[in-house]
This record gives sequence, structure tokens and C-alpha cells, in this order.
Amino acid sequence: MQDMIKRIVEADREARALEEDNLLAAEKEKARIEEQAQAIHQKYMDQADEEIHKNEAYLEKFYERKLSEESAKQKSAMIKLRADFEENRDRWVDEIVSRVIG
Repeated sequence: MQDMIKRIVEADREARALEEDNLLAAEKEKARIEEQAQAIHQKYMDQADEEIHKNEAYLEKFYERKLSEESAKQKSAMIKLRADFEENRDRWVDEIVSRVIG
């Protein structure tokens, strides 16, 4: 009988040790998974940041080019307006004066 009790106590001790080992292994695995998840998250965030920087550079060049084009159009329109003014100034002044005086 005493031998049977010793076996039960020993089996219980082994079961507790096994349970403790399993808990430690589970904690280690959980920490490893969390570490991997963080690494994957960081990898994708780094890739997203890189893509944002590429897009920022592209958009900056694109809008600089657009601004340059619009500036050239504005300059061209201003030159045309000045030429129209110089060409028609006297006629416009005469027209305004005749409309005001009647």
C-alpha cells in the first residue's frame, strides 16, 4: 500500500513538473509569436513609409511641373493682355470718354 502511495505522489509530482514545463513553453511560444507579429508589423510600416516617401517625391515633382506650366500660361496671357492694351488703348479711351460724355 505504501508503495502505491509513493507511486501516486511521484506521479503527481511528475504531472505538476510537466504542467509547469508546459506553462513555461506556452509563455515562451506566446512571446515568440508576439515578437514575430511585431517584426511583421514593423516590416510593413517600413515599406509603407518608403512608399509614402516615393510618392511624396513624385507628387512634388509633378506639382512643380504643373506650377511651372501654369506660370508659363499666366505669363503668356499677361503678355497678350499687355499687347491688346497697347494696341487698343486709344480706341478704348475714346470709347469710354464718348460713353461718359454722351
